Amino acid sequence: MMRVFLLLLSLLPTLPVSNATADIIDQANVRSFIDEMVEKHQFDRSWLEKLFRQASIQPRIIKTMNKPAEKMPWYKYRRIFIRDERINKGIEFYRKHKSVLERAETEFRIPAEILLAIVGVETLYGERTGGHQVIDALSTLAFNYPKRANFFRNELEQLLLLVREEDIDPFSVQGSYAGAIGQPQFMPSSYREYAIDYDGDGQRDLQNSVADTIGSVANYLKRHGWQAGGDIVVNAKIHDEKSIDSFLDRGLKPSIPFRTLNQNGVQVKGKIAANELVSFIQLEASEDQFEYWIGEHNFYVITRYNHSPLYALAVVQLARAIKQSI
Repeated sequence: MMRVFLLLLSLLPTLPVSNATADIIDQANVRSFIDEMVEKHQFDRSWLEKLFRQASIQPRIIKTMNKPAEKMPWYKYRRIFIRDERINKGIEFYRKHKSVLERAETEFRIPAEILLAIVGVETLYGERTGGHQVIDALSTLAFNYPKRANFFRNELEQLLLLVREEDIDPFSVQGSYAGAIGQPQFMPSSYREYAIDYDGDGQRDLQNSVADTIGSVANYLKRHGWQAGGDIVVNAKIHDEKSIDSFLDRGLKPSIPFRTLNQNGVQVKGKIAANELVSFIQLEASEDQFEYWIGEHNFYVITRYNHSPLYALAVVQLARAIKQSI
């Protein structure tokens, strides 16, 4: 494997070193990171130094990190994802890849529409996987974004391990401004842990393989505890706002017996077991109105993919809209 890495080193393109790239290799935290990767994982120092001379800091990434879509109110966030274009492309995607979706549904016991909706929300079914070199994105955030530097430093470590394990040119890995890779937008740590070779070609390829993407999303949800059957999230009505205030800060993990909500005036259509633990979610339906949702276990599982109730609800609603039309 080290021989392959030395070969990649020799093939790295020779680029002019700008002031920005020179700053990266000269930063103390970058030098410390290189030392750690050499000692901890036996990376070749000269390979790492050449890599970071060619990586560059992207200031616009930091600006984007400070304005994530999940900070939008729900009624604006929903418009991005629950729209005709995304629904129609989801129907097309389902028809084109029906066999692999149904295989994953059978093997992992996760509805096919949930799997394709996640890819639909993440990258418009693989059309918009991000225009950043992941090495640049993670270098920017690991070394120049103190708020979450530890998280992104770990992801940069995971990226370098990933490209070594998979024999990938590090500059070929494209993704989002936050370093998420490929059609399902897996961070490098998730790629290493949950990606699977679902098309049987001997490589886990989340940039180009739809089968690997679908299988990996299913594996991710299954490994995070997906339970077959049952509802995911249910719309709720309340009796009055004061009676539910104390339930709004309990987080996304189900922790409230449904009977407790019901005794405080929360009602739903359909049945939820009285002793089932649920979460209670309030979202902005408009500038002056709220809507309420009961999150069940699988809703929480979806939020392990992206820790936002807006994200999980968009996935569920897109999945339902697609299923109604296929």
